[in-house]
Amino acid sequence: MRRTARLLTGTALAAAAAGLAAAPAHGGGLVRAATAAGSLQVYPATVVPGSQVTVNTAACGTSGAALGDAGAVGAGTFTLAPTTHEGEAIGEFRVPPSAQPGTYEIVARCAEGDKQVTGDLMVALSAVHDQVQPRGSVKTGVGGALGRDPVQTTAGVAALAVAAAGGTWLLHRRARGDGI
Repeated sequence: MRRTARLLTGTALAAAAAGLAAAPAHGGGLVRAATAAGSLQVYPATVVPGSQVTVNTAACGTSGAALGDAGAVGAGTFTLAPTTHEGEAIGEFRVPPSAQPGTYEIVARCAEGDKQVTGDLMVALSAVHDQVQPRGSVKTGVGGALGRDPVQTTAGVAALAVAAAGGTWLLHRRARGDGI
């Protein structure tokens, strides 16, 4: 009876952990869709001076024209025109080459009504995608987690599996009172 209860409890905990790990992946899209209707989306969010920026919003409804203001970064005003995609309005502007690094607020005011939405634009000195990513393993003198020899890697994994199975077997024998 205790063994069955432990097995069911362990299975339930594993299922709950898997569900919690997967929840942000599915729930994140719902949160983004809900906030996208009332905000100004800026693409890309981080740029270098002289870059072209696209902004869009669904806050202005289906007739959705808007006037954008990127004066904080020095780009002036721009228009957001309605599109056929879910009532969104889209506009573009160019960040001036003289823009200083920092975070700037971009504002859009709907043509109908007095609704206003904002979004943030970050200006950086260098593009994020131009950074070089490290490759390979760290040369520590001890070796990496996965060496170049697949036979040695397989042997190591097999040794760990045998050790885990043996330890589990010994713990079960001890719990049953078999004299170990």
